[in-house]
Amino acid sequence: MSLAQQLRILLVEPESVLADLTSFRLELLGYDIKIVSEGAQAKDWLRHESIDLLIVDTKLPHGDGIEWLTELRLEYKANESFPVLMLSLDPSLESVRRAYLAGAQDYLITPFDPTVLEEKIQNLVGGMLVS
Repeated sequence: MSLAQQLRILLVEPESVLADLTSFRLELLGYDIKIVSEGAQAKDWLRHESIDLLIVDTKLPHGDGIEWLTELRLEYKANESFPVLMLSLDPSLESVRRAYLAGAQDYLITPFDPTVLEEKIQNLVGGMLVS
C-alpha cells in the first residue's frame, strides 16, 4: 500500500467528464477519492467521514463554490484541518482572491495539466506523507 492510498480526497465536481478524469488520475497515484456533484452531498458526506483534502469547483449546481466553501468553513469549524484546492475555469485574480479568502489553500485553472494537479496535491498534503 502506498502512502497516497492512506490519504482521502473528496472531489466536489458537477462536470462528470472533469470529475472522471480527475479521479482517474488521482486513483492512478494511489489516492482514495470520493466524488460528489454538489455541495449538499459533500456536506452530508463530511458529517460521517473524514478527509485529508477537499477539491471543489467554483461552479456548483446550486450556487457559487467559493460561497459554499465559506459556508462550509463557518459551519464545520472542526473540519478546518484539511486543505482545499479550488478548481475553476475563471483565471481572474478576483476569483483567486475570493477563493483564498473563503479558505482555499490553492487554486487550479481548468482544463489543467495532470502533472500540475499532482504537484499541487503533493504540496497541500505533503506533510501528511512524512512518516
